[in-house]
Amino acid sequence: MKTQVVIIGAGPSGLLLGQLLHNAGIENIILERVTPDYVLGRIRAGVLEEGFVDMVREAGVAERMDLEGLPHGGFQIAFNDELRRIDLHKYSQGKQVVVYGQTEITADLMEARTDSGAESLYEVGNVSIHDVTEDSPYVLYEKDGEELRIDCDYVAGCDGFHGVSRQTIPESVRTEYEKIYHVGWLGVLSDTPPIDDELIYGISEKGFFLCSMRSKTRSRYYVDVSLDEKVEDWSDERFWKELGNRLPESVRDNLVTGPSLEKSIAPLRSFVCEPMQYGRLFLVGDAAHIVPPTGAKGLNLASSDVNYLYRIMLKVFKENRPEATEQYSTLCLRRIWHAERFSWWMTSMLHNLGDGFERRIMESQLDYYTGTEEGLKVIAKQYVGLPYEEVE
Repeated sequence: MKTQVVIIGAGPSGLLLGQLLHNAGIENIILERVTPDYVLGRIRAGVLEEGFVDMVREAGVAERMDLEGLPHGGFQIAFNDELRRIDLHKYSQGKQVVVYGQTEITADLMEARTDSGAESLYEVGNVSIHDVTEDSPYVLYEKDGEELRIDCDYVAGCDGFHGVSRQTIPESVRTEYEKIYHVGWLGVLSDTPPIDDELIYGISEKGFFLCSMRSKTRSRYYVDVSLDEKVEDWSDERFWKELGNRLPESVRDNLVTGPSLEKSIAPLRSFVCEPMQYGRLFLVGDAAHIVPPTGAKGLNLASSDVNYLYRIMLKVFKENRPEATEQYSTLCLRRIWHAERFSWWMTSMLHNLGDGFERRIMESQLDYYTGTEEGLKVIAKQYVGLPYEEVE
C-alpha cells in the first residue's frame, strides 16, 4: 500500500487529523492497535477550548457537539469554604469553553471517518516506523497474522505516551522532561444531575475536589488520593461521603448521589518530549506531552498539534513547500510549555503538595488570582486557551 500520510493511533487527535486531511484531498491511513469499542471505552475529560471546537467544525463533524455540548462562560474555584467565579466572557474578550465528552467527540469522528470511506485499520500489531530521515519512509505492521507495509511521505504519531512513535526517535536526539506529583485523581462517573451549572475546582482541609459534568444528566466527580489507594477499596458510599466532606457548605446540599458507571484513579504528572519532529515523523498529543488534568489542557493541546500539522501539510501538498515542516516543533512547543506551566500552577494551588509554608503561599496566590481584576484575567485567558499562531 501507499499513501501520503500514515496516522498511528485512532484516538481523537488521530481521527481529527485524518478527517481534516481527507477533506483537503490528502490521502491518509489510520492504524490502531485496539478495537473501536476499546477506544470508545476510554473515559476522558471533555472541556473543549474554542480552538478545538473550531477545528471540529472545520472538519465538518460538529453537528452533535453543537447540539448537545454545553457552552460555559465561567467556572468556579472553591477554597476556605468560599466559592469564587472566574467569568470567562468578561475576562477573555467574550470567549468560552464547551463541555462535551471526549468519548462523544471520538464517536463522532469515527462515524465521519466511516462515512468518508477513508481507511482505518484496527487491531494491528507490531507497528514499526522506518526511514523517517529519508525521502521515502514506510510503516510495517501485522494484521490477521500477515506482515504488511505502507509506503508514505509522512508519519503522524498520535499513539499516546506508550506508543511506538516517540520510541522511534533515537534517545540521543530527544530530550524528555517529567514531573511526578505523587498524587492521583479518583474519578466517578454517574447518571446524576451536576451539582452546579459550571465546573467547580476546589481545595479543602481534606484535599482537592472537582465537580464536573458530561451533560445535564451525567456528572463526573474527582477527589485526590494517595497513589497507594486501590479503586476496589472505594465503594460508592465511601466516595460520595468523602466528596461531600470536601465541598463548600453552600453547595453541599446540591449533591445528588447514585451508582457509579465508571471509577478509576489517574496519577498526575507533567511530561514533554523535545523535539516533536524527527525527519518525516511528527509526534502529536500524548505521544509528546502529558499535563495534569487540573487545567483541562490535555485534549486541547493535542488539538493545537493537529492544527499546526494539518496546516503544515496543506503547505507541503497544496503549495509544494516541504520546508514548511521545519516549523512544527517550534510552533507546538511554544504553546505546550505555556499550557504545562498553567497546568502545573493550577495543580500546585489546588493540591496539598508542599509543606506548611508552601501551602500558605499557594493560598495567597489563590486569593490574589481569584480576587483581583489582574489575576482573573490571567486565569481566564489561559483557561479558554491561548490563540494558535500562524503557520508560515
